[in-house]
Amino acid sequence: MKLFDVYPLYDIEPVKALGSKLWDKEGTEYLDLYGGHAVISIGHTHPHYVKRLTDQLNALGFYSNAVQNSVQQELADKLGQISGCGEYQLFLCSTGAEANENALKLASFHTGRKKVIAMKQAFHGRTSGAVAATDNPKIVAPFNADHQVVFVPMNDIEALKAELDDQTAAVIIEGMQGVAGIYVPSNDYLQQVSALCKEAGALLIMDEVQSGAGRSGKFFAYQHSGIQPDVISLAKGIGNGFPVAMILIAPHIQPWHGMLGTTFGGNHLACAASLAVLEVIEQENLMANAAELGEWLIAELKSIPQIKEVRGMGLMLGLGFDFSVAELRKNLLFSHKIFTGSAGDKNTMRLLPSLAVTKEELNQFLEALKIELNK
Repeated sequence: MKLFDVYPLYDIEPVKALGSKLWDKEGTEYLDLYGGHAVISIGHTHPHYVKRLTDQLNALGFYSNAVQNSVQQELADKLGQISGCGEYQLFLCSTGAEANENALKLASFHTGRKKVIAMKQAFHGRTSGAVAATDNPKIVAPFNADHQVVFVPMNDIEALKAELDDQTAAVIIEGMQGVAGIYVPSNDYLQQVSALCKEAGALLIMDEVQSGAGRSGKFFAYQHSGIQPDVISLAKGIGNGFPVAMILIAPHIQPWHGMLGTTFGGNHLACAASLAVLEVIEQENLMANAAELGEWLIAELKSIPQIKEVRGMGLMLGLGFDFSVAELRKNLLFSHKIFTGSAGDKNTMRLLPSLAVTKEELNQFLEALKIELNK
């Protein structure tokens, strides 16, 4: 059977990985500064992560059904402790798209309303609700039958005020916009959005699918602004490669049986993977590492004249150039064996390394980048 060809692929086949390094079938070593779209949060094949999953496989394996699962509560407790969101409720699912789809359903159920306002490229996913997201600055798109999504530009509070009304179920916005090229909503903007949502009786949903799990230097990127959203979606880095996603739900939102559903969410292996991620983040102080190395790396990048803009926080960075970065990324990969990422903006390079990346590894990238830019 032929694979459905929707992704451009490099002719590189990794067969082994450890930390921030990959090795292909020829034994060539690569430095991974992209981590599968921010999925690899604690490093490839971390020994504690591997042991957690192995122990779970030997004990019960993969199990997902309507039975008691103590690992779910263990995960909820650890997540509440490390994230600072212990008062929230937890719903487990499998992908970022599923998390955001359930967040939108939850908002509609809770408010009885059918309109969602999303910031430009504001949420992740490939499901019916999430796929309505386009890069148009303002478009009305269908969402689950007679629901609708209205798009407005990020950081434009007047555009939001013009659309926010008593039919709005929720406003959804990323803690940092990833695919678009790493754009950060200002703290003042998020505080105004939060206040306007409360005034209108709409839920504020923070999409932390890519920016969560410590990547910004805090567990969630929105925490830099001091707001308290109603719903938070999380995926990617919380599983370190295992398909895990979740939404955190504020205590004022009441559940009822059958309100939300999932087939694979909250299975034993997924919970073990997320627990391992949280334990490593805590034990190895990886949020502090992300904050400190991010601050240092931003300063180093800003000193390179060919880089016109550095966007982001922690270890979620977008490097803006005045030319397409496709050839630069290709040269970094094939001449220097360094993986980097692209963005919707062809002039932006994305860096999404493991939170355990070292200064030595980042210096390796900086040296290679300077060589290529000065050719």
